[in-house]
Amino acid sequence: MTPAPSTGFDAKAFERFVATRGEPGWVVDLRRRSFDLYRQKLQEPLTPEEWKRVDLRPLQPNRFSPAADISTAAQFETLLENRASFAGVVSHVDGHCSAQKLDDRLAARGVLLGSLTELVREHREILEPHLLTRAVRPDADRFTAWHAAFWTGGTVLYVPRGVAIDEPLYSLIGLAKAGGADLSHTLVILEDGASATLLEETSSAATDTAGLHVGAVELLVGPGANLRYVQLQNWNSHTWHLARQAGVVERDGTLQWTLAGLGSRLSHIHQEVTLAGQGASAEVNGVTFATGRQLLSYYTQQTHKAPNTRSDLLYKDVLRDEARVVWRGMIRVDAEAQKTDGYQRNDSLLLSPDCRVDAIPGLEIEADDVRCTHGATAGRVDAEQIFYCMCRGLSRYEAMHMIVEGFFHGVYDRIAVEAVRETLSRAVERKLGIGR
Repeated sequence: MTPAPSTGFDAKAFERFVATRGEPGWVVDLRRRSFDLYRQKLQEPLTPEEWKRVDLRPLQPNRFSPAADISTAAQFETLLENRASFAGVVSHVDGHCSAQKLDDRLAARGVLLGSLTELVREHREILEPHLLTRAVRPDADRFTAWHAAFWTGGTVLYVPRGVAIDEPLYSLIGLAKAGGADLSHTLVILEDGASATLLEETSSAATDTAGLHVGAVELLVGPGANLRYVQLQNWNSHTWHLARQAGVVERDGTLQWTLAGLGSRLSHIHQEVTLAGQGASAEVNGVTFATGRQLLSYYTQQTHKAPNTRSDLLYKDVLRDEARVVWRGMIRVDAEAQKTDGYQRNDSLLLSPDCRVDAIPGLEIEADDVRCTHGATAGRVDAEQIFYCMCRGLSRYEAMHMIVEGFFHGVYDRIAVEAVRETLSRAVERKLGIGR
């Protein structure tokens, strides 16, 4: 296993950071407990099963630091921002909130959409029971503890009981400062019977600046609630992306979770969805396109804790050049989770002889009345398919796009938001070199 680097955020740096935040006591206490865990976790090895295929040796955390203020002149080339009408928007640049807006009708019904930095001061009664408590826990590993101690703001979406939001909401996480470290946190809370769609993307203001993102996502879906969450990761090729992401679905709740991995130099996401209540269901979609020397890594868990729950995970990867994708999937079924229906699948399409994919599905089942299946496939593009398309007037790039588009369509068809489907299709064109 590759040794993980020390993050270099020492006690003095922590005290300076806390002193600049002006946060309420309960947040500071949470940060201090997390920092103690962080120092403890630095002395412990990372879990080999998850990290042994991720080479962290080139990562030098001392090169990165959170920005003291916002870069107001930064411009971002976003993929999702202008493709739909949004009921609310919140944007973050270098860990600072740059813009936030919510439809007045939703605000009047108690919906919150805004900066975590501001809302922890104003809505303790809503956020304290959930923040870094129910889904993402600081004691998970050193990176999660690091994030919990040093988080730099992020997006909060809170939807009260019975409120349905028909139009999607949008969140942008951007890095503009060279050598900037972003530790933003996304927290989504849907109470009983609520419904919402949140589209989130990450972006770099410049193509040649190095950056570091150590993030977390918490999706908390109450009884009978319905959440659609999309995260489109599109950092530049010099950015490190490390994230812990977790969703908890209560009784009869539904979660559709879509991840798209396009950018970054190295990306590792630990993604876990927990079916905590009877009748809960989750659909997890993944689209990954890796080029150059990118390494995109995913460790996914579908944890069933209650009977009559369902999870369905489908990841599709396309690789080119010398890129590498790692996917390690696990379905876990507790003894009480009878009548579980769990499925996971990873399919990979290799466009060059030097790219590589490691796909490893797994099952851990303690119940005896379940239906759980898994699988993984990997293969190269059929040269005869390309020849067939080129004989009918398509260029090689156009033929390749048609084949890749058809490969991804199995995931696209599961995504209910048209703007997301169109965005992913355009992004694939750009990665192939035929789109703008």
